[in-house]
Amino acid sequence: MTLLALPSTREEAWRWSDLSGLPALADAAPRGGRPDVSALWLNAGGPRLLFVDGKLDAAASAPGGLQFGPVAARADGHPLARLAEGDGWTLMLSADHAIAGPVEIVHVATGGASHLAGRIALADGAQAGIVETFVGDGWANRLTAMTLGKGARLMRSVRLMQDSGFQSLRDQAEIGDGGSLVSIFLGVGGAGSRIDGALTLAGQGAFAEMGGALLARQDQRHEAAVVLRHAAENGQSAQTWRAVSADSATTSLAARVEVARGAQKTDAEQSLRGLLLKRGATVNLKPELEIFADDVKCAHGATVGELDAAALFYLASRGLPPAQAQALLTRAFVADALERIGDEAVRAAFMSDADRWLEARP
Repeated sequence: MTLLALPSTREEAWRWSDLSGLPALADAAPRGGRPDVSALWLNAGGPRLLFVDGKLDAAASAPGGLQFGPVAARADGHPLARLAEGDGWTLMLSADHAIAGPVEIVHVATGGASHLAGRIALADGAQAGIVETFVGDGWANRLTAMTLGKGARLMRSVRLMQDSGFQSLRDQAEIGDGGSLVSIFLGVGGAGSRIDGALTLAGQGAFAEMGGALLARQDQRHEAAVVLRHAAENGQSAQTWRAVSADSATTSLAARVEVARGAQKTDAEQSLRGLLLKRGATVNLKPELEIFADDVKCAHGATVGELDAAALFYLASRGLPPAQAQALLTRAFVADALERIGDEAVRAAFMSDADRWLEARP
């Protein structure tokens, strides 16, 4: 039996977590094989990587300028991410190194546990887009370390689509002067998930956004825990999360903003909203601000509720069946977070995934 040093729910940062299934997944053996993932590619023209159980499938990949091997990424003591330290993939871009389209990465789990690290290093002025998709069943554990130089820009979009098991993602980033990092997540599979973020705006005028939509049904559990630290002046940040819980599912969001003493003129915004589709469902929200500077503009909002009864009645009066009316209003709720995705084709694909989740609800 594999011994895992898992955090306890007595720890504040993990009080909503359910990691009880991880030891069994860690002891299970993956089935292996190469599944058909052709429908998952967006055909955007950029490099493609296919990982099956954490290992690169070279025959099905077109890596372009990406590198493989030991990754210079440390998990900063994170109890799950430290398991992923070691070999993985690296994307290093200079300002004059252009990529035709976003990098597409598909992670397939066939049972058991897989751990994989990734490193993204963008030099001054470099720009890149990355789309990651998780499918299959098992425990997919990932660590992604990002460094953005002056004026560098990174758009990252992540789909959590595993049918069963667990997906744990740890993002760590340092953003330089005028750099921009936008990370948007969509949870629409049947597996549980934990998304962790530790982002530092280290340079003046840096921008960071981390958010997305997590949709849960039956007894599923989604969780996101993000700490966004402003360490320099004139930084801007946003955390926009939308949680949808149906049946007896639980979705939990903890978003924290830290403003260091010298980070004057910070502009930070948090928007956490939860939607309950059944009375037995649960949404937990925890916005936090810790501010040590005095010339800042920081705001947060957190609300949990059900679909507006008046809006449902209006749609019903126009002949829309109850299930369609509910799906229409829920789609608008989810779209509020996904519209942050800058690439139109990627945004459309994510919205289609959300639509399929809504249509599949009984």
